[in-house]
Formats: sequence, C-alpha cells, structure tokens
Amino acid sequence: MGSEVIFFDTLREGLWVAVIISTPMLLVALIAGVSIGLFQALTSVQEMTLTFVPKVGAMLIVFWVSMSFMSERLVDFFTADIVPLIAGGM
Repeated sequence: MGSEVIFFDTLREGLWVAVIISTPMLLVALIAGVSIGLFQALTSVQEMTLTFVPKVGAMLIVFWVSMSFMSERLVDFFTADIVPLIAGGM
C-alpha cells in the first residue's frame, strides 16, 4: 500500500513538473498561432509556411531563453524526489 502511494505521488509530481516546464513554449505557440491566424484572416494570405516557420522560430527562441529554468526544475525534481527513491532513503 505504501509503495503505491509513493509511486502515484511521484508520478503526479513528475506530471506537474512537465506541465510547468512546457508552459512557456506552449503559451508562445498559442500566441504566435492566434496572431498569425488573425493576420492571415485579415489579409486573406493563405500560405502554409507563414504559420509554421514563425511559430517554430518563436518556440526555439523561448526554449533557448528558458532552458536554464527548465534544467533547474528537472534537476530539483530528480534530486528531491527520484534520487532518494532510487537510493532507498524515503
């Protein structure tokens, strides 16, 4: 019973870390997609690369800027939750 609680708690925490880490990139993709879609609707320009290239470029920039934040969150999660489970010191 105790090991199931620890497993599900660690899984829940890992999923929460994944949500926190992915939020900046997903928000930028959403904002870029909506703004480009609005631009396309207003100008009647229906070019497929117009939606893809700026969105990917914006996501790469945000990934590069927030990489230290993402790394710190992952290292904190592994140090605080995963490593003690592996070492057996819970």
